[in-house]
Amino acid sequence: MTAAEGIKTHWQRSRLLILAITLHNFPEGLAVGVAFGAVAAGLPAATLSGAIALAIGIGIQNFPEGIAVAMPLRAEGMSRWKSFFYGQSSALVEPVAAVLGASIVLLARTALPYALSFAAGAMVFVVIEELIPESQSGSNTDLATTSAMAGFVVMMMLDVALG
Repeated sequence: MTAAEGIKTHWQRSRLLILAITLHNFPEGLAVGVAFGAVAAGLPAATLSGAIALAIGIGIQNFPEGIAVAMPLRAEGMSRWKSFFYGQSSALVEPVAAVLGASIVLLARTALPYALSFAAGAMVFVVIEELIPESQSGSNTDLATTSAMAGFVVMMMLDVALG
């Protein structure tokens, strides 16, 4: 096992996981809000179907994220209800970020490319830095890789069907 990155902390790994997923959900909500805000602002490249596809895709991938929060908590002995609650609560920042993203686009249309770039960059960073290496560290590497590929196929189907 390699040494943990960042500031030393006495927090349990489960608390750090909850915090990481919650922070990761903020740019996801921001991306959805920016997409819908761009539609509301009448930007020609923005379509309602594209914004809906993005919201559905992010909504679908929130299920395994909630499970990724709840299962380690349950394994540490937390009750089912409390584990479920924390898993669901990790996504509560998304609607707040979505409203913020939509507001920013409606108030400052010139910020749209920067907001989209920030949201996409943050999501790509988390996937490459944290999720892919973590998915390959256990004994189920084939399942993790197959699941990632299946998720990509679902997103492509949504993009073609709705976009």
